[in-house]
Amino acid sequence: MIILSPMKKASELRIPFTWAERHPVLLERCLYIPGHYDKHDRWERVAWSDPRLFGNDQPVVIEYCSGNGEWISRRAKQNPHLNWVAVEKRFDRSRKIWARQQRESIANLFVICGDAVDFTRHYIPLQSVSEIFVNFPDPWPKRRHAEHRLIRKAFLDEVEKVMIPSGKAILVTDDLPYATQMLDAAAHQSRWRPLFPAPHYATEWPDYGTSFFCDLWREKGREIYFLHYEVAP
Repeated sequence: MIILSPMKKASELRIPFTWAERHPVLLERCLYIPGHYDKHDRWERVAWSDPRLFGNDQPVVIEYCSGNGEWISRRAKQNPHLNWVAVEKRFDRSRKIWARQQRESIANLFVICGDAVDFTRHYIPLQSVSEIFVNFPDPWPKRRHAEHRLIRKAFLDEVEKVMIPSGKAILVTDDLPYATQMLDAAAHQSRWRPLFPAPHYATEWPDYGTSFFCDLWREKGREIYFLHYEVAP
């Protein structure tokens, strides 16, 4: 493990290894998971109560596709009784979240820079997460790129493994075809129970919070689709 002194500028967080020497690294308040890496299974899952992570037993909430971190940073400060984990694949975005966490001293926020599926499959302790949010994942609108969408069976299978009994999952998108795919994928999961009545989504969620993409799409007149599920024991 590498420990860094607290910093305020996002540019001060650097990728901690060369491409040839890439491997998972736990920095201060940040776990970097390299891409195109085939040794994830060598990582020993670290309990959330470990001092290198949160150091307590508060419920854990994960946001996937955190972008620049506006939504999760606000929610973490509003809910200090919960531990919040921001997952963002792009390094330039994840280090902005990290810098915000450092600058604003958000003790209950931890940052993951890495692929959502790899992180969920190999790094999260089983049955340890109370709630997950997936906010505006890339819709990959072209048909030939649809296989890159995050919300598919393989990902939902991994999410089930890390959720506590009766954990909650919230999926949010502005893209109707993707919302339809999300509904279909969740419908094929035997343990996923929709918490909204048919058609199992809402277009308004008071006090949900905003983010760059949420504000952007609403300004453009797009509908926002909220899907809410309970993952049964």
